[in-house]
Amino acid sequence: MDVYECLRGRRTVRQFKPDPVPEETLTRILDAARWAPSSRNLQPWHLVVVKNREMLARMGQIAGTGSFIGDAPLAIAVVMENADQPQMDGGRLLQQMEIMAWSEGLGTCFVTLPEDERGQIVELLGIP
Repeated sequence: MDVYECLRGRRTVRQFKPDPVPEETLTRILDAARWAPSSRNLQPWHLVVVKNREMLARMGQIAGTGSFIGDAPLAIAVVMENADQPQMDGGRLLQQMEIMAWSEGLGTCFVTLPEDERGQIVELLGIP
């Protein structure tokens, strides 16, 4: 897909097909994240891929503005660690994943969580 057309046509979606995401597509999305620029090139993130249906359903129950997570074939939790600019770096990372996913024919929607929901997700995923 042409980059211009990808950027021009990309949409946020909240309804997903139940089909699994092919591993090669997931790898391309994760690679796009790894290549994202970050402040001082620290790349202060960890990515947690969740495919387990029960875990996704529980995440959807926790996320007040992201209940659609429960119907997605997968979720990628972005965990920022010691980031100088967490919002900026996280936003750049998310945008790269969204553009790559769209170019691969997948729709995406990122979800931000308030502190209490974030804590529940952190606990659910066993993030230290």
